[in-house]
Amino acid sequence: MTTPAPSLSVNLGLDIEKMEKVAFILKTTAHPTRIAIVQLLAANDSLSVSEICERLGGAEQSLTSHHLANMKLKGLLSSSRSGKNIYYSLKMREVINVIQCLASCTAL
Repeated sequence: MTTPAPSLSVNLGLDIEKMEKVAFILKTTAHPTRIAIVQLLAANDSLSVSEICERLGGAEQSLTSHHLANMKLKGLLSSSRSGKNIYYSLKMREVINVIQCLASCTAL
């Protein structure tokens, strides 16, 4: 990973650590389904894969599971098993703030 030029962080009023964290969140959630999953989990304590698929309008379970596993591997989500179901929840709550900032951006 390349470190941003110090002048960039000074000009934007952000520290390098914060910029790296935001970049990590953006890279990890850079897909419409992943953003939708984060929004669902922000509004619910935890959801099973089948509940997430249903709320995404019948999304394919294998693809949804792939997205969930990737975000869990990167540390954004946590999971717990209850019987045959795996329930996912947000582990890195900062992701909500980043997505909300983007959603409220007037340039989009």
